[in-house]
Amino acid sequence: MHILEKIWGVGDSPDSLQMVIRGITVFILALLFIRISGRRSFGIGSPVDNIIVILLGAILSRAVVGASPFVPVAVTCLAIVVLHRFISWLKSRSVRFTEAIEGKKILVFEDGRFLQSNMNRALICKEDILQGIRKSALTDDLSLIKAVYIEHTGEITVVRKKVQP
Repeated sequence: MHILEKIWGVGDSPDSLQMVIRGITVFILALLFIRISGRRSFGIGSPVDNIIVILLGAILSRAVVGASPFVPVAVTCLAIVVLHRFISWLKSRSVRFTEAIEGKKILVFEDGRFLQSNMNRALICKEDILQGIRKSALTDDLSLIKAVYIEHTGEITVVRKKVQP
């Protein structure tokens, strides 16, 4: 037992080698948790997905520096990733649940008109929308744009008008 305490450290003042060992252990644990949580955690970037990334980072860092006991940190992280997986499962089966958790897309531009009340709701300005159009539609010609949405992830998406043959 004494050898484990020497390798792992005790309390909140680990030396460099002990922090390296804790860091490697937490890295492997985080990888396991992300695998349990699913690909959504780092793929889509919805509000729920971002929360898991922030929480896991904050909580796991406590184990590396010894600010909290390792086992309670690991159990807490496991509970969070299982909760995330459950919420993701619910979202995959219910549009209403998804909308309640993440909100709906907001139409901010349609057929040549900026929709100011929706822009205010989305907390976005005209220049943000124009930038999104330039970036995703690769144009600054608004006559080519049918609609612009702010997705629940905060991303600006653009629907181009159909080209007449």
